[in-house]
Amino acid sequence: MRIVYPFEPVPSRIFGRLYRPIAAIHFWSLRLREWQEVFAVVDTGADYTLLPRFYADDLGIDIKKKCRRMKAKGIGGTADVFLYSKMKVSFLGKLLTVPVGFSAQNDIPPLLGRHKFLERFKITLDRRRISFESS
Repeated sequence: MRIVYPFEPVPSRIFGRLYRPIAAIHFWSLRLREWQEVFAVVDTGADYTLLPRFYADDLGIDIKKKCRRMKAKGIGGTADVFLYSKMKVSFLGKLLTVPVGFSAQNDIPPLLGRHKFLERFKITLDRRRISFESS
């Protein structure tokens, strides 16, 4: 199975406009008992998938009871992250269980990371398109 997404144009104060590889992934909401679609930046430099804080509430994850608090380091410095190790996701016809970090902040974009997620697919960046293939 294969799916292709066009890059999304986003404004940039420095460059005027940038194009980001975005993909739709479905997360299982324990609160709503249904799949929730999230559009996220495909970040091959991210070790694991990271979502803004409000998604924990939307997906029914109690960060105080079900997550491990840790510090994450990145280009923006150090931030608190709440790691949930068993998030159910659906992507490209596959049901996966992946670790997902919830940022303590809401002002970050959702990021799809490598560990147990991106590493399971063949990913091709071709000009301003990204394609995913599963075997």
